Amino acid sequence: MTIDAPAGVAVIEQPAANRDQSSYVDWPAIIAGIILASAISLVLISFGSAVGLNFLDFGYGDGPNPIFVGIAAASWFLWVQISSFMAGGYITGRLRRRYFDATEDESDLRDGAHGLLVWAGAAILGAVIAVGGIGAAANAVGSVAATATTAASNVAEGAADALDPNAYFIDTLFRSTQPVDAAAARGEAGRIFAQAALGDGTVAEEDRTYLASVVAANTGIAPEEAQARVDQVIANVETARQEAIEAARIARNTTIIGAFLLAASLLVSAIGAFWAAQKGGNHRDQNTVFADVFRRF
Repeated sequence: MTIDAPAGVAVIEQPAANRDQSSYVDWPAIIAGIILASAISLVLISFGSAVGLNFLDFGYGDGPNPIFVGIAAASWFLWVQISSFMAGGYITGRLRRRYFDATEDESDLRDGAHGLLVWAGAAILGAVIAVGGIGAAANAVGSVAATATTAASNVAEGAADALDPNAYFIDTLFRSTQPVDAAAARGEAGRIFAQAALGDGTVAEEDRTYLASVVAANTGIAPEEAQARVDQVIANVETARQEAIEAARIARNTTIIGAFLLAASLLVSAIGAFWAAQKGGNHRDQNTVFADVFRRF
């Protein structure tokens, strides 16, 4: 481009003033949204935890219905997550610098993308914090385990016998109806129950008869009473076994439901953050002011 100028005057050509040569991603606005979303989530989760603990009455009557507690906790967590991500997305869309080199639709898409980046950053930050808490708990458990190692060494020989897969079968070689040492009788009875637990939990009939004879010989009670005592103990062991199986099933189902709930809440939160960031960008462009909310005193 040629420009005529008077003699002695220097003319410097400047390029057209377009958008500065930087990324469309406004990281300061995104970081602000992540901080806001994390802070709101922390405050509301702490408040919800305090309210939830208020309903727990340890040692006084029946506690609250666990199903109701689970539904209430899941609903609160879902609301906290969605609302906090939407708040972070909105503030990011409102603070993002808009470059007027795109259509309104493209600008809305860029605002929504910033909301998604807030969602991703806050989710990763929450995961890091959660993993850090789990790591601290693991370290604590490791310290307790190290302390217990010395105590465990004192019973190593007995534990080795209990873990010996042939101990039960060896016991059958030396069974006797004569009175034996109480510790030895208890150990042999434990191995009989352990052998039954390896299968379907049923104690063989010959083992029942033998246990009744040993109980009668060591306690001096009648054989019929000893047999009834053995049957009662076997029934109690089976009840405890079934309760443990049921507890494991409930824990498994609860974990599955919790994982699906977490995935669903994250998906809904992503949509909410995208929409809120677009709404914040629209309010930015329209110079929307909430006079009744942010009133200057």
